[in-house]
Amino acid sequence: MAAQEFVQSRAASPAVDPSRELPLAEARELVKEFSTPKLWIYWCDLLFYAALGWGAFAATLMLSDGSPLQLVTIVVAGLALYRVAIFIHELSHLKRDSFTAFRWVWNFIAGFPLQVPAFIYTGVHGDHHKTGIYGTKQDGEYVPYGIEPHWKIVLALVSTPLLPLVLIVRFLILGPLSHLHPKLELLLWQRLSSLTIDFAYIRPAPSERDGTTWRAEEALTTATAVAAVLAVVTGVMSIRVIVAWYVIAAMVLGLNAVRTLVAHRYRSPGDHELTVSQQFLDSMDVPGNLFLTALWAPVGLRYHATHHLFPYLPYHALGKAHRKLVREFSAKELYLEATQPSLRAAFGCLWQRR
Repeated sequence: MAAQEFVQSRAASPAVDPSRELPLAEARELVKEFSTPKLWIYWCDLLFYAALGWGAFAATLMLSDGSPLQLVTIVVAGLALYRVAIFIHELSHLKRDSFTAFRWVWNFIAGFPLQVPAFIYTGVHGDHHKTGIYGTKQDGEYVPYGIEPHWKIVLALVSTPLLPLVLIVRFLILGPLSHLHPKLELLLWQRLSSLTIDFAYIRPAPSERDGTTWRAEEALTTATAVAAVLAVVTGVMSIRVIVAWYVIAAMVLGLNAVRTLVAHRYRSPGDHELTVSQQFLDSMDVPGNLFLTALWAPVGLRYHATHHLFPYLPYHALGKAHRKLVREFSAKELYLEATQPSLRAAFGCLWQRR
């Protein structure tokens, strides 16, 4: 079916098919035992990979440029810091008055130095899970790649090396300039303060959902960028640090772009809301290999479809929830429709519009 015909058929028949609706009450009952986040797991995971990532970053600077060992340390740093950065997803789901120390530590060891403070995802991601917003034009984390030209998928991938530059310009230059006039500040908030994939997305004005610390996070992110520039200009720090940072940041954002593309099938034209079951079937689980798959979809995100069924489950419980549902769920066959065996298979679903 052509993309245009697919859009038209979706728009013309948004009715819910009862046979395609999961028994959600049963599913929630099956996984309720996994709903409590274990703080010690969060801390151990975060601190171990932060130490590994920044340690490998430091090793990169001490090695000869272009040497095989330096390439190894760059890859290790990129993969470890990618896992650390992905905790921003967990922060967006944790209750605002919980894990306070964890939020600030994450910001200082990942959010500020990588120029991705928690506030650029908090609130925005919550909307992505709302039934009335998911898959619609108000969802900044959704682009209908599955029914639009393939060049948009390619563009999403090839543009990732520029993303660190966008972040630097946003926090180092535009952030301070925005304080010159309230309209500039609002424009920056609406257009360049959200970790989204839809460039047309306009973030709603700051509200309670965005928390009370976003101004402090923005200022500290800018301060980190300014400090780095001053350190290079004054000779305190070598330009090699900035180059290594850029390469690793591009790797982090590139891996996230790949993961994001296979998180959903992206087949909603955006003109009507989807039920929870429809959201689930528009998403993909890729359990894959415990080691290899977790490299590109860390912190539970290889169970992204299951996460959309139970966004309140902590990341360390999603695998257990998935396995229990496969064993005991009465709608096992329908549930497994959202499961793909590998990254290649998941990308094939998106590319081939399946």
